[in-house]
Amino acid sequence: MAKKCIYCKTEIPADEVLDVCERCGHGVWGQKMYEAIKSNMKSASDSGNLMQGSITQKF
Repeated sequence: MAKKCIYCKTEIPADEVLDVCERCGHGVWGQKMYEAIKSNMKSASDSGNLMQGSITQKF
């Protein structure tokens, strides 16, 4: 199931780490900063750090 960009409501992939589409991300933070944020969020997601405070168990 796809999710929507918080700014323009366009659909983005469900596995996207940010709730912002590329177009809006570039508009808000600029291309270089958006890519850096996205890369850091992807790394945090891969290592499980985005699940802090979650009551789900990671197996």
